[in-house]
Amino acid sequence: MEQLERILEWGGTKRDIVFLTLSGAALLASIFDLLPLPFDAAWVSIVLCGIPIILEALIGLVTALDIKADVLVSIALGASVAIGEDFAAGEVAFIMQLGSLLEDLTVARARAGIEKLVHLTPRTARLLVEGKERIVPAEEVQVGDLLRVLPGETIPVDGVIRSGQTSIDQAVMTGESLPVDKGIGDEVSSGTVNQFGPFDMEATKVGEDSSIQRMIRLVRSADAGKAKIVGLADRWATWIVVIALTAAALTWLVTGEIIRAVTILVVFCPCALVLATPTAIMAAIGNATKHGFLVREGDALERLAAVSKVAFDKTGTLTYGRPEVTAVHSLLPEISEETLYACTAAAELRSEHPLGKAIVRCYREMTGRDPETVGESQILPGRGVRAAACGRKILAGNEGLLRGQGIETKEAAKIAEAYVSEGCTVIYVALDGRLTGLIALADTLRPEAAETIQEIQTLGVAPVLLTGDHESAARQIAARLSIREVHANCLPEDKLDDIDAYQKAGEQVCMIGDGINDAPALKKAYVSIAMGGVGSDIAVDAADIALVDDAIGELPHLIRLAKRMMVTIKCNLIFSMTLNVIAIILAMTGALEPVVGALVHNAGSVLVILNSAYLLKWRKRT
Repeated sequence: MEQLERILEWGGTKRDIVFLTLSGAALLASIFDLLPLPFDAAWVSIVLCGIPIILEALIGLVTALDIKADVLVSIALGASVAIGEDFAAGEVAFIMQLGSLLEDLTVARARAGIEKLVHLTPRTARLLVEGKERIVPAEEVQVGDLLRVLPGETIPVDGVIRSGQTSIDQAVMTGESLPVDKGIGDEVSSGTVNQFGPFDMEATKVGEDSSIQRMIRLVRSADAGKAKIVGLADRWATWIVVIALTAAALTWLVTGEIIRAVTILVVFCPCALVLATPTAIMAAIGNATKHGFLVREGDALERLAAVSKVAFDKTGTLTYGRPEVTAVHSLLPEISEETLYACTAAAELRSEHPLGKAIVRCYREMTGRDPETVGESQILPGRGVRAAACGRKILAGNEGLLRGQGIETKEAAKIAEAYVSEGCTVIYVALDGRLTGLIALADTLRPEAAETIQEIQTLGVAPVLLTGDHESAARQIAARLSIREVHANCLPEDKLDDIDAYQKAGEQVCMIGDGINDAPALKKAYVSIAMGGVGSDIAVDAADIALVDDAIGELPHLIRLAKRMMVTIKCNLIFSMTLNVIAIILAMTGALEPVVGALVHNAGSVLVILNSAYLLKWRKRT
């Protein structure tokens, strides 16, 4: 059904383009009398562009007593035709339909983000009954069932590990860039991925109560609750209709000339008013596209201009989402940091763990050579690696790995704690059974992040950090970027609740994120931007704007552009309304006839379009 709706929608857009093309040609033929037709060629525009306007106005009035701008247009069309001013009727219908098409072209098409979330939900589970494994549909799992999850599989329901150790990729729920080590008694969430060792778990939350299903509901509810901006011409339509009809009626009564009354109706039609907003929006969207932004919602820039806070996800947005070695610390004077690094990189050479792979990659980048060949190695899921390399026996992993081998770690605990407080993950390294040193890894900031935050603050917009990372990592990043408001350890519902709280307090929030876990918050925010390069498809589908190349340094330009767009729209509106007032006065005095009035309106519409077109290349010089 959704595919059919998209086809019909696109078909409607193509039809409007064809109708406008034919109508424009017909109006030219009418002006210059190019076609030997038994009727005025302007009737082509009246039929193709005018009838849809009249039908829509009637439907709105009959079904909902909804007075929009098309009601006045319909009255003006009927009055013009009644007194034989066919060109005026055709020209007004053409301009109004052109404005409608421009608005339609800026409206986002149907999106499939919720469908993609649904596809993340595992369809099957490995149920353990009396020690035997059986594949069952995930929806049949009950609370208390014992399940087995193999490496690479997605966890089907929420639960608690009862046996085994592993590392879990929780990015779908928390956005954390690194897998989290899990062991007996630790909780795991549906939709997250088992990276390494197999484990058995007891189901605690199933079906609609599971984490992934809760996030699907959050995305749906946030999308349904987002208010849509109504066109300015339609907001003022009732007053426009009343004033126009009153002015026309009084002029007819006072002068007795119906042509003056019809001219008032023609010049009162909000053609330039209708074009004022969509032309500026389309030009601004064109400018944004040149700077790496894909604007998916027509009114997204209009909303962006009004934001007072910008909420950033950390991982993948302000940072690269990729761990880097930030420190190598040797605890033994006879072992240099270079030797410690080389031995650890050799031990991790065959590791599939993101931290192990990061150590190998960073070693290659720093030294320009590969680590030494490892003699033998053993991956210890959820703990680290054991290997023989560089003529030594090497243990590299978490603190529990070394303690399990009887190696005392107290000496390194305080040093490790200092690195952890800076947002780092620490790898303990033992050579030949002795605690030798530590390697600290951390996600790295994008080089343009600090300047971007500073520029946003100069625009009067307050930055906020919303992240699933631990408090220490979040605070450390926030301090480096001068972000005062920090929310750490956020699950998807926490981010949504934080944004909801800001907006209930009167703040308009722009959310910027990249992960699946950001989707509910992106939907809830007043306006949202997704990192299109590194971000998930679901985050992009949930957002109003996608940053195609992840260059967040262009974000201040986008905010400035949105504000400039609103200035342009206001100038367009003031100009069009001033033109209307002057034209109405001239029409009342008889200085304007319907055809001339229509041409004046046409000229006003052209000037509005030209003013909007300036936005295509606009950029504030700094």
